[in-house]
Amino acid sequence: MITVQPSVDEIYQALHSVSDPEIPTISVVDLGVITNVEIHDDAIAITMTPTFVGCPAIDVMRNGVRDAASVFGLPVDVTVDYSTPWSSNRVTEAGRAALHKHGLALPQKFSGEFEPEILLNAECPHCGSGNTRLTSPFGPTLCRAMYYCNSCLQAFEQFKPV
Repeated sequence: MITVQPSVDEIYQALHSVSDPEIPTISVVDLGVITNVEIHDDAIAITMTPTFVGCPAIDVMRNGVRDAASVFGLPVDVTVDYSTPWSSNRVTEAGRAALHKHGLALPQKFSGEFEPEILLNAECPHCGSGNTRLTSPFGPTLCRAMYYCNSCLQAFEQFKPV
């Protein structure tokens, strides 16, 4: 393997190939879990933060990030930072489109402090109706909640706003 001194932008481009294993339509970059990329003394340092502290996919994502960045032939250090809380506001517009493509209701954007009442409002990804109800704040993964649409009578998941 030939060692190439990449730019930070080139590393981010490589990381776009790494998807969340629970939501394969979205990259870790568009999900907003990559919080820093630096090049130090011919090594790549990447910092990522999980969507939730107990995220079971974090090791898979960390290994995927390491593998994707290793194409440049430099040592890669991937640090998982639990001190910086992730927010659904970090999801890019491309990421929001990827979540929708996966069939998930999009998290509402918010400013200031997160208020749990925001979970009560979700737009149905099937018909676009706002006539929905939260059936469980706990979905198949920590980052999703379960809803029911009163208009099209479909159950659906929302990527939680946090």
